[in-house]
Amino acid sequence: MASKYLDRDGSRYGIPTYPRNLAPTGLATKNQLRSMGLRPGGQEPAAQLMWRSTCGGSRHGVRVAYLYRLDAAKPVRPMTAAKQAALDKAMAARRTCRDCGLEHPYCLPTSLGRTCPPGTGCAALAAA
Repeated sequence: MASKYLDRDGSRYGIPTYPRNLAPTGLATKNQLRSMGLRPGGQEPAAQLMWRSTCGGSRHGVRVAYLYRLDAAKPVRPMTAAKQAALDKAMAARRTCRDCGLEHPYCLPTSLGRTCPPGTGCAALAAA
């Protein structure tokens, strides 16, 4: 079966290209690397996957996923205490109402201006 997305030597697309689900062993996407506890570690993509798609995020109906070599991947850097504290502070800001300062157990939507949803917090007090 010939595929217009099969370009093993990279002459058509610039880097080796494979149809979805036909990548050679030893290569992985960033998400696959992350699930293995790895990261690309500064390496350039070794190949790419291409496939037709009609869903969002595709350009001209074609989607691309870059592939990285497993043997050149590095372990994910561990989370430091300072980075964890910064992430906790940022998430608390996303959960805190800008009007009343009430912290919710979920992130407030930007469509509401990061204020309490109708019927809760300061929005419920204003309606009463």
